[in-house]
Amino acid sequence: MTIQLYGIPNCDTVRKARRWLDARGLDYTFHDFKKEGADPAKVESWIAAKGVGTVLNRRGTTWRKLDDAQKARADDSHEAVSLLVQHPSMIKRPVAEHAGGIIIGFEEDEWSAAFS
Repeated sequence: MTIQLYGIPNCDTVRKARRWLDARGLDYTFHDFKKEGADPAKVESWIAAKGVGTVLNRRGTTWRKLDDAQKARADDSHEAVSLLVQHPSMIKRPVAEHAGGIIIGFEEDEWSAAFS
């Protein structure tokens, strides 16, 4: 299985992950949330596997711009899917799907363990 990498190309963490993959000669397909959006079924599967707290980026500017009612919706996994599909920049990046599972975020040790 080729690695499927999801993110936003101008995100520093996504750039690090892409450079890391390229340096190791690992094939991947990149899905740009800005151009292609976020698939509700994928987002739902990520939340089911890793939890809302891992998938939702509460540190970004998009999150900070939401009103309190919208932020409260994010605690419910079904509501979070809808919110993340509407605002894919709130998905923690990158998301990497591979034969061994899913990795959210970029920690070099975790990636080395998963892809070696």
